[in-house]
Amino acid sequence: MGRKAMSNKPVQYDSRRLADLVCRPLVTEKATQLLENNQYVFEVDRRASKPEIKAAIQELFQVKVVGISTLNCPPKSRRVGRFMGFKPRYKRAIVRLAPEDEIILFPDT
Repeated sequence: MGRKAMSNKPVQYDSRRLADLVCRPLVTEKATQLLENNQYVFEVDRRASKPEIKAAIQELFQVKVVGISTLNCPPKSRRVGRFMGFKPRYKRAIVRLAPEDEIILFPDT
């Protein structure tokens, strides 16, 4: 029993599904500081993998992604009257772009 050889073909993703992976860009104090390093922060679908997020960002914004860091944010408890609950969990992706690329989050109008 031998091992199967891994193919080096790029994986093709469904472009309709990729558009749904990226929910919105996150604008926080830390995220605006990361903009100076050509890094952008997005809220993404919790089931999305790093290669899927990379393909989605490259297709949506027509940029070259150099690296991705992801983190699952823990649930935060909230209280409404006497009832305790939790804010919904989400996944955050920090995307580093090539030096020549940029994403315009705040267009000048």
